[in-house]
Amino acid sequence: MKHVFIIGSKGIPAKYGGFETFVEKLTEGQESKEIKYHVSCLADNAKEFEYNGVRCFNVKGPNIGPAKAVYYDIAALKESIKYIREKKIKNSIVYILACRIGPFVGHYKKKLKALGGTLIVNPDGHEWKRAKWNKAIRQYWKISEKYMVKHADLLVCDSKNIEKYIQEDYKQYNPKTTFIAYGADTEKSKLSDDDNTLIEWYKEKDVKKKEYYLVVGRFVPENNYETMITEFMKSTTNKDFVLITNVEKNKFYEELRARTKFDKDKRIKFVGTVYNQELLKKIRENAYGYLHGHEVGGTNPSLLEALATTDLNLLLDVGFNREVGEDGALYFTKEDGNLAALLDNLEVYDEVSATTYGYNAKQRINREYTWEKIINDYEELFLA
Repeated sequence: MKHVFIIGSKGIPAKYGGFETFVEKLTEGQESKEIKYHVSCLADNAKEFEYNGVRCFNVKGPNIGPAKAVYYDIAALKESIKYIREKKIKNSIVYILACRIGPFVGHYKKKLKALGGTLIVNPDGHEWKRAKWNKAIRQYWKISEKYMVKHADLLVCDSKNIEKYIQEDYKQYNPKTTFIAYGADTEKSKLSDDDNTLIEWYKEKDVKKKEYYLVVGRFVPENNYETMITEFMKSTTNKDFVLITNVEKNKFYEELRARTKFDKDKRIKFVGTVYNQELLKKIRENAYGYLHGHEVGGTNPSLLEALATTDLNLLLDVGFNREVGEDGALYFTKEDGNLAALLDNLEVYDEVSATTYGYNAKQRINREYTWEKIINDYEELFLA
């Protein structure tokens, strides 16, 4: 039996978040009977429970701001090593999601190695580029990433661009890397167009099927909401721009409203969050187009979902997005007028062209990004 300890997600059942969904899918769709998963879960107690046939162990994390995640990862790693030692587990694997504990990881790596264990790390995206962190925290993330790369036996990158970056930026450590993508849900929504939930939602938000562009995601500066909103306002499209995102108590939202006056443009519609997954999928399927402005990170889950569901996808032209979208999407830059011109051109787009992009996107997802494929890739890796 191969014991795999997964650290760095908030745990399962997944409520939100990319890593949480990944752990949920990996364990829910487990094929091999030769793997036993142990998953750390952030909680206010130290209980153990079973979920998806997995041993889940709760780890307490004190409320100490950004340092909470660092404390939590270290505590979960300590707990895993203790369990490996007590149960005398041979050739275990500890898989750490993200690079938060670099300065401390060398110490624990020695202990793990002494017990015959292997350390695998998922470097995630460029956490040190995110605007939400101040300069000191960004510097910490960059240093932390460096030490995680240095001490990992293997790095699993969910984007080829991230893999290339790790190989180039940290070549002094000669890092061993591999690429396994993130998965997308490829099933269509169970809701029909005449479903009451959908009709009510459209009525409440004053939106019509195929008459809106959509974006779903966290309202943060590096997802380029400013470019998308200002360019949309410059365009002459009579379609709406529907933003499914939580903007309560969001300083960036207030700043943007003051700067762009988007509240004066009735096409721009902030509609809050949608937690009903079937409804969200249907809203994606019925969008005329999807806008994706993420520029930090590896493979982004919301991009995969968009490609799997929406026909027409407009992506910010950066390596990460091109790698995933290939010929299944259209691309825009941050240049003044670029996206507005694209939106205006799409007003006279025929349906055949739109569905061709949609077909290519779905083919791409079905070939490379299904959860079945991802689970298979991971199980092969863990059992190798």
